[in-house]
Amino acid sequence: MSTIARNIEEIKKNIPAGTTLVAVSKTKPVADIREAYESGHRDFGENKVQEMCSKYEQLPRDIRWHMIGHVQRNKIKYMAPFVHLIHGVDSIKTLMEIEKQARKHGRVINCLLQIHIAMESTKFGLSPDEAKQILLSPGIQNLEHTRIAGLMGMATYTDDTSQIRREFSSLKRLFDELAHGDYPAFHPEILSMGMSGDYRIAVEEGSNMIRVGSAVFGPRNYVV
Repeated sequence: MSTIARNIEEIKKNIPAGTTLVAVSKTKPVADIREAYESGHRDFGENKVQEMCSKYEQLPRDIRWHMIGHVQRNKIKYMAPFVHLIHGVDSIKTLMEIEKQARKHGRVINCLLQIHIAMESTKFGLSPDEAKQILLSPGIQNLEHTRIAGLMGMATYTDDTSQIRREFSSLKRLFDELAHGDYPAFHPEILSMGMSGDYRIAVEEGSNMIRVGSAVFGPRNYVV
């Protein structure tokens, strides 16, 4: 068994059944992704559309590609034919562009609203009130090719595990509130939180999708 396959197996032992592991393959060569694929893994995450499109063309078509980076509206058209899930949606304009591009390809694209939970201004995301406003806005109720399937958030990069836990817990509370509230445009299926350093805390707090890079592939490469 390869190192990558062994890493994937070890992570899956540490997360509940039904939790999706998105192997974050950004900056990693196609050979590494193929190695993970050959172990049976199918979910991979990229944060740059150009890189994801290039890898899509070189790899098997049954891979489920996740756009985990901040979404630029002018790049959505390039991934619309194949992207499985868009994690980082933080505006109505982005949702409308996803709808436009998905319609062109006769697809329904699932996406997640990104919520700002970290004590860091550099991270993107909506406040809980902003997310509610989006879900209740008239234009969102009529989307036919865009489906808001849950929420995503990133905790503060810190060694303070109690802070990380509080941030993940706050996102789970919002998820539950939206799930049980009157928000017809919200389909509460995916709560994407947790990365290499904090995914164990995330799943304890209710995450059912984790985004793990270095713990799968090793340290990040800066040149592809």
